[in-house]
Amino acid sequence: MQPHFGILFLFTFLSIKCKAVRYDPTWESLDTRPLPRWYDEAKVGIFLHWGVYAVPAFGDGKYTSSEWFWNYWKGAKNPEHILFMMKNYPPNFSYPEFANDFKAELFDPKAWAKLFERSGARYVVLTSKHHDGYTLWPSTYSFNWNSYDIGPGRDLIGDLFKAIRSHTDLKTGLYYSLYEWFNPMYLRDKNNDFQTDTFVSNKMLPEMFEIVEKYRPEIVWADGDWEANHTYFRSTEFLAWLYSDSPVKDTVVVNDRWGIGIPCNHGDFLTCKDRFNPGELQPFKWENAMTIDKQSWGYRRVADITEYFTTTELIALLVETVSCGGNILINVGPTSDGKIIPIFEERLINLGSWLAVNGEAIYYSVPWKYQNDTVSETWYTSNDRAVYAITLAWPGYDELRLGLTSKLLEDEDTVVTLLGHSEPLKWNVIDGVTCIKFPNKATVLSKHAWAVKIPLKTKRKYNLRQPEMMLGNIL
Repeated sequence: MQPHFGILFLFTFLSIKCKAVRYDPTWESLDTRPLPRWYDEAKVGIFLHWGVYAVPAFGDGKYTSSEWFWNYWKGAKNPEHILFMMKNYPPNFSYPEFANDFKAELFDPKAWAKLFERSGARYVVLTSKHHDGYTLWPSTYSFNWNSYDIGPGRDLIGDLFKAIRSHTDLKTGLYYSLYEWFNPMYLRDKNNDFQTDTFVSNKMLPEMFEIVEKYRPEIVWADGDWEANHTYFRSTEFLAWLYSDSPVKDTVVVNDRWGIGIPCNHGDFLTCKDRFNPGELQPFKWENAMTIDKQSWGYRRVADITEYFTTTELIALLVETVSCGGNILINVGPTSDGKIIPIFEERLINLGSWLAVNGEAIYYSVPWKYQNDTVSETWYTSNDRAVYAITLAWPGYDELRLGLTSKLLEDEDTVVTLLGHSEPLKWNVIDGVTCIKFPNKATVLSKHAWAVKIPLKTKRKYNLRQPEMMLGNIL
């Protein structure tokens, strides 16, 4: 049968139209790649720092972050860590011996997946390998220093990703440390001023290709980049493959930690530094990677209640971050036996309860013309239907005063509502200040922060990827 000319033309057109875009291994080329839409729309992620360091789970005084235990003990030779080891472990005990007690015997990946879904997060990033080099998968390139050969005896990444993908719609991502503190290959390269790349060629790059091809993460979150240039890590070579030829080339996003001078300059989203929260709109997509334990990414047995963010503080950070165009990546550190401790659970469940009521002001939103109000403790978000004024404190005398919304309320028939409350709110504008009467607090579903919805007169259509949208010039 001869093909119909019209069908043949359409097939040819679509083949040309859908031809994959290829990227060169240069920042100039890589920086032209559009940010996959899902990431900006998601807004909220969960970060998991989990590994052998959860066994000592120690961090106190100046050196608090528990995932750096090996370096603090043997690298910085911190007296507190040395004393901790002298008191609790026999002489000549080595860090790798902790792996024998990293058993994850209580790890229930389905329970984790349900908790993350309940938290309202839209993606999860797990540490595949931290700076100690221990991998949470049976790495071909990390013999006897991975979660299958020593410790749990299982593929922790595979188990968690299977549970998340089977029971939720959350996206999955992997953190990967580019360097390893005490890996002999890395240390030799370092001693050679990084003129050789034995570690990169034989360990780092093969493992990164392996985790992408095996687990297909939609986020590759790099770290450990501060000792060498991106040319040593061959970062642009890997990213060109990731964007052009990998199994996740159309959906994957990466951060900015790919070598000295790269953070805050290149990447699909920028983290700039740990706990980055500039408090004002940025001209790029960014992420606030932060920890519920204010001092540590890994689990700490010595933490006390004052060192955890409260639910109210956590939601305030979320609101501030999203208002300024960022995503928030909220870290919890599981225990060595595979549990997420109750205080982390409680914070995540409370966050999810808040998002269940107020999610329309967060998910899919873009920054408004203004970020925070001049009169009250209020932050703004927007979408194509409305502007949301999210106040972090219940207003005195039940009246919210806003200094920046009067132009939205020139029509006296505008219906203003409070998310989590069924009745419209009374409002008026006096001398440019909007006064919105709140209901009885007991009748409102929301806690911790409250979102006022001010509808736009006409529905706006715009591309979230347009730079001017990220600059807040919506109105």
